Amino acid sequence: MGSWITIILLYAVVIGGLYLIVIRPQSKKKKKEESMRKNVQIGDEITTIGGISGRVVGIKEDSELIIETGTDRNKIKVKRWAIGSVDTIHDDAE
Repeated sequence: MGSWITIILLYAVVIGGLYLIVIRPQSKKKKKEESMRKNVQIGDEITTIGGISGRVVGIKEDSELIIETGTDRNKIKVKRWAIGSVDTIHDDAE
């Protein structure tokens, strides 16, 4: 009977360790990325996951952005999920 309790405790420790090492940090990163994508504003400099960088000039609906790239001001429509990073630093002094 004592060996079964030891085995169950060992499995619980392994599963708890996997949760703390793998699942929890991954969910924190996902929440941070969702927040970053949700808070994009007109005028922000962004880089897409495909490597295209530009400035946001318009927001259509809630899922699409229009960005302006290069000196010739080409406009590209991208989905919000395709934003890799926001390169503009905002003051959060509110």
